[in-house]
Amino acid sequence: MNRSAIDLWVGVFVAAGLAALLFLALKVGNLATFTDTQAYQVQARFANIGGLKVRAPVKSAGVVVGRVAEIRFDNESYEAIVSMNLGAAYQFPRDTTAKILTSGLLGEQYIGLEAGGDGVMLKSGDRLRLTQSAVVLENLISQFLFNKAAEGKEAAKEPGKEPGKEQK
Repeated sequence: MNRSAIDLWVGVFVAAGLAALLFLALKVGNLATFTDTQAYQVQARFANIGGLKVRAPVKSAGVVVGRVAEIRFDNESYEAIVSMNLGAAYQFPRDTTAKILTSGLLGEQYIGLEAGGDGVMLKSGDRLRLTQSAVVLENLISQFLFNKAAEGKEAAKEPGKEPGKEQK
């Protein structure tokens, strides 16, 4: 093999490697668009979306059925409005509930859909009425610590009882 043929094959190999790295970067970063071009859009209002991001997955029964398209703030109700693109192959009843969930303890946040029992299906432009906001880990920890501090104060007020020690 001559020198120019070897250079050509090395160049093809390097280009294929760069294309593979770009593909993996897009997949890891959730930057790949939702594959179903026949998607319909629904909206939901949440009091707190936590760390939910645009292009986060929308899952039902653990299956990705869509992606978050847009997140905006409503100045009148002081709530977050989340627009989701759902695949046309996935039809949900009108009384479907949406929850903001977390993968694992500190993983990415996503929207989980639970189908209701209504006979009328969602269509593009509809709004999900039943929603549950994100659980913020910092709020849970501070609430736990506040309750423990209140228990310690109550125990200190009772005569003959030391905080943190059980009575026999």
